[in-house]
Amino acid sequence: MSAVLHTTTKARAVRVQQKAADLDTLKLDFADQPEPAPKPGFAVVRVGAAAVNPSDVKASLGLMPQAVWPRTPGRDFAGVVVAGPTEWVGREVYGSGGDIGITRDGSHARFLLLPAEALRARPRSISMDEAGAVGVPFVTAYEGFRRSGMPQAGQTVLVLGANGKVGQAAVQLAAQGGARAIAVQRRAGPFEGFASGPVDVIDAGAGDIAAQVRELTNGRGADIVYNTVGSAYFEAANKAMAKGATQIFIATHDRAVAFDIFAFYRGMHTYVGIDSLALDCVAATAQLDAMREGFERGTLKPFPVARAYALEDAAEAYRLVLSGSTERVVLRP
Repeated sequence: MSAVLHTTTKARAVRVQQKAADLDTLKLDFADQPEPAPKPGFAVVRVGAAAVNPSDVKASLGLMPQAVWPRTPGRDFAGVVVAGPTEWVGREVYGSGGDIGITRDGSHARFLLLPAEALRARPRSISMDEAGAVGVPFVTAYEGFRRSGMPQAGQTVLVLGANGKVGQAAVQLAAQGGARAIAVQRRAGPFEGFASGPVDVIDAGAGDIAAQVRELTNGRGADIVYNTVGSAYFEAANKAMAKGATQIFIATHDRAVAFDIFAFYRGMHTYVGIDSLALDCVAATAQLDAMREGFERGTLKPFPVARAYALEDAAEAYRLVLSGSTERVVLRP
C-alpha cells in the first residue's frame, strides 16, 4: 500500500541546464518543484540535508561523462519519506547513489524521488545534517575494502591521502576492523580525523614514505594500501606493499604511470579500482547501511558539518567545495 504525508511548504530545486566551462560561468537556476507523485515501487523523500560533494560540482562542470542535462545535482541525502509505501511514510531516511544527481535528479532540492529499495532508516546516533553528509566518502571507502577484503586484526592498512574525507573514512573502517592503521597525510601532527583505535601517522613531506612504512612494520609492509590520490603515490605505494597485498585506487592526477610488472607478479599483488558512480542509489545505500552498527556503537563517526547553506545559497556552497575546502558542507532545502 502507498500513503502520503502532505506538506504545504513551497518547494524549489537547483537546476543546471548545461555544463559550464568553469565555476565562474556555472549558472544555477532555482525552479519551483511540485511534489512528485510516486509510481508503484517508488517513494518521495522531503530532503532535510544534502551534502555538496566535489563530484556534485565537477559533474556540473562537465567532468563526469555520465551526467545528463538538464538536471538537479546532489548525491547524498537525509530527510523524511512523505509518499510511498505505507510502512515508510513519516520515517527519517538517509542514503547516497552514483546515479542520484548524475543520471537522475538529485538531492539539491526539496523533494527526491527514489526506488523504495533505496530507503534506509537514519541512524538515531547521528544528526540529520551528519546523515546527509556521510554518504559518498564512507560508501567509497567501504566499497574499496569490500572488494579487497575487509580489514581485520593482524593486518596493516596504509591509507594515502588520509587527510581527505575518503581517506579519513578508510582509516575509521581499518581501525574498527582491528587492523593497524597507518595514515599518510600532508602535514605533521596527529591523525586529523576520528578513529576507534591508535593511528600511526606519516608526514608525506618528511621523506621516503615506503621506507617509513617498512620501518613501522619491521620490513614487512602493508597488507592493504588505500591510495585515495593515485599517481602521485603510485610508486611509494607499490614499494610499501607486503607480499600478497592489495592496493585500492579511487582517483588519479596522471592517467599513465610507470608500472613494474616484475615487482607486481613477484609480489603477488592485486590492484582494485573503485568508481562510486557505478553504485546506484540502491547499491550505495545498502553499503552505507552495512556500516550502521559502527555508527550506532560509536566505532564509526560521521564528519562534523562545518557549514550549512540554504538552497538559494547553493552557488556559494559549490564555490567553497571546489576551492579545495576540507570542510563538510550541506544544503538544507
